[in-house]
Amino acid sequence: MTDAVRLTDLAQPQFSAEGRQILDMMAMMAAQCRLDADALHAQASADTGLHDFGPDDYRERLDVYLTALREIDGLHDAGRVNFYGQLLQLLKNRLLLTDLLRRHPEINDIELRSPIVIAGLPRTGTTHLHNLLAAPPTFRTMPYWESNEPFPLPNEVGAEPDPRRTRMDVAVGVVNMVMPYFPLMHEMTTDHVHEEIQLLANDISTMLFETLAEVPRWRDYYRAHDQTPHYQYLATQLKAMQFLRGGERWLLKSPQHLEQVPVLDRVFGDSIVVFTHRDPVPVALSMIAMITYSARMHRSPVPVELIANSWVDRLDQMLTALVRDRDTIGPERSLDIRFDDFMADELAVAERVYALAGEPFTAEARQPIADYLAGHQRGRLGSVETSFEMFGLQESALRERFAPYIERFLK
Repeated sequence: MTDAVRLTDLAQPQFSAEGRQILDMMAMMAAQCRLDADALHAQASADTGLHDFGPDDYRERLDVYLTALREIDGLHDAGRVNFYGQLLQLLKNRLLLTDLLRRHPEINDIELRSPIVIAGLPRTGTTHLHNLLAAPPTFRTMPYWESNEPFPLPNEVGAEPDPRRTRMDVAVGVVNMVMPYFPLMHEMTTDHVHEEIQLLANDISTMLFETLAEVPRWRDYYRAHDQTPHYQYLATQLKAMQFLRGGERWLLKSPQHLEQVPVLDRVFGDSIVVFTHRDPVPVALSMIAMITYSARMHRSPVPVELIANSWVDRLDQMLTALVRDRDTIGPERSLDIRFDDFMADELAVAERVYALAGEPFTAEARQPIADYLAGHQRGRLGSVETSFEMFGLQESALRERFAPYIERFLK
């Protein structure tokens, strides 16, 4: 354990010499990385040798998101390159999936067997629960590298070591150099278990985009549209990933599901859903710290208070939706787990999830979970200090906003 880190440069980011050098090198590529749909499509085809992106309804969504990115005040050149790279990968993923389905239509007949889905805000124990449940081989999960590049390039199929892992090693190293305190808030490694929100991004319809940048145009567009088709696209990707790398029963996790419970139930009608709960006031501070800190990857200065207030509104919308829709999924298929109960007996919570899922909690499952817990004590990397004053917020106002959720799940 170390003293909590104070982030004193959220509004005016400061970088190490190495971090500054990385950003400057990225900025040099800005002229070749235009946030333009035609340019992105052309490059994706050039990189893969493919031209069929699948159903073209995503193009409107892409145009909305690109416009929202171009509207960001203070967007710097390194940020443009960063977003260009992210969107280029999403388009390449679409090309590769469409080609894979064309060559192997039997993928559509693969069964997705009753996935286990963790739904909760960041900082409520979702990542910890996800990783400990992933420790035994019971469930199919996706490592970070696979979530980013789920389908291999044609000229890389079967290559060892997998070039996708190598590329993710580099990307993680860059992030850690530019944002050295990010692992204290959310540890990211090449092989750690990641969430399927990255796959939803491949259909250009995801809440992930809101966490990457303050994009109100995109947020409003996303919230105005039914997400059912995009969860169906997610299901198709999961089938394709099973086809490529095996597995029978998925373990999934994303905060996005909190406000998409009816959609989740519609598309994954036999899923087992675990809702995690924690006092949303400190959760909000922690999440806002993470988002405002990571904003330095694309903009300067960072409007800390604007982002903070926007996310208070957004969290309120998500929790209000959960209060309204929670009972869509009955007790025979769902659990509510309070953070304090989880921390008090992690193995007991794992056993409850296994029992609800109808999986035997054998020694072969228990031991890997115990081993994971032994090496992942809470706070082992340190922590980041937060306060209401950092973000121009008041505790009383936040407690009033989140009162219906607290009354429902935490009293």
